[in-house]
Amino acid sequence: MLKKLIQKEALRQRRVINFIPSENYVSKNVLAALGSPLTNKYAEGQAHRRYYFGNQIIDEIEDEVKKLVYKCFKVTPAKYGVNVQPYSGSIANLAAYLGALVDGDPEKLRNGASRILAMSLAHGGHLTHGHSVSWTGKLFNFRHYGVGRDGWLDYDAIAKLAKQFKPKLIVCGATAYPRKIDFKKFRRIADSVGALLMADISHIAGLVVGGAYPSPFPYADIVTTTTHKTLRGPRGAIIISKKELADKIDKTIFPGLQGGPQMHTIAAIGVCLEEALHPSFKKYVKQVVVNAKALAGELRHLGVKVISGGTDNHLLLVDVTPLGISGKTAGERLEKHGIIVNKNAIPYDIRQPWDPSGIRLGTPAVTTRGMREKDMIKIARRIRAILMTDS
Repeated sequence: MLKKLIQKEALRQRRVINFIPSENYVSKNVLAALGSPLTNKYAEGQAHRRYYFGNQIIDEIEDEVKKLVYKCFKVTPAKYGVNVQPYSGSIANLAAYLGALVDGDPEKLRNGASRILAMSLAHGGHLTHGHSVSWTGKLFNFRHYGVGRDGWLDYDAIAKLAKQFKPKLIVCGATAYPRKIDFKKFRRIADSVGALLMADISHIAGLVVGGAYPSPFPYADIVTTTTHKTLRGPRGAIIISKKELADKIDKTIFPGLQGGPQMHTIAAIGVCLEEALHPSFKKYVKQVVVNAKALAGELRHLGVKVISGGTDNHLLLVDVTPLGISGKTAGERLEKHGIIVNKNAIPYDIRQPWDPSGIRLGTPAVTTRGMREKDMIKIARRIRAILMTDS
């Protein structure tokens, strides 16, 4: 039964036009690593410091994946530590907070060391950037910044909030912000209040590696990312941190939050990083951005409201309420016609999260399948036509 269901899902993925920004299609080599005998091995601890024997080859694999991280992000072991063991981006973010601010002392959670400034989920941030339903929001003292009515970050307003709040850590990075983030400006803001700077680049990591988006280095003290979005890898995560923070964060991952690492996933991360170093990957990520701009431009031309007026990366937000529908209705209508998006709140949304005013669209997956600008224009016209129907 399960085999048949997997086959049905594989068929569904081939038949739809996937505009979910956080999804992509991995290569056969990534799938091969995920399905390899590495899943049989238990390897608690860091490489060369394991609690199980028989890990000589496993150590070599993890070492090689770390080398690929350094190479892809153009950083050096002299200045940065790398951890490729987090099971997910959520765990990576929690580990970064705990390692950098708490360092094994729970008492620090109850005083000023727990103050973090991050982007509001309602304006494009992530649940693990301190939302009240997330344990990050329950454990740490978060304050949030957002975007202006134009949909753009206001760095002067963020700087003013930082001076009022005096955070120990500032988080920049988003899941639904279509414009470039100025990491240099965030560094200046962090320095002005004596805070650490963390960049969550889960959505844009592939764009950064491929040179289609500014890098958070050397500005950020900590960088976290997932590997399954624009990097086209498995569902895992990476933490890159300044050397003085790396050991603390490593200990927070293990034994603090996790047990044995998933070595089949780590190897698959390595495969996707090898692929990201190929010249064709640079062409791919540049086309991802070109496609997103083409999609946003045509939707605007058709009278559809695009938040912030367009995009600089792989995603865009659309306010569908001027069409007389909600984000939930829009997503359901599009899915009936084989176009997959996700419902999403827009800045200053007056609707509820489970039925918000907008939808979020991204071009990583469709670009992997070979689509280009002309396809985006055709699909944009199709999207508008579908959204204007009554069913």
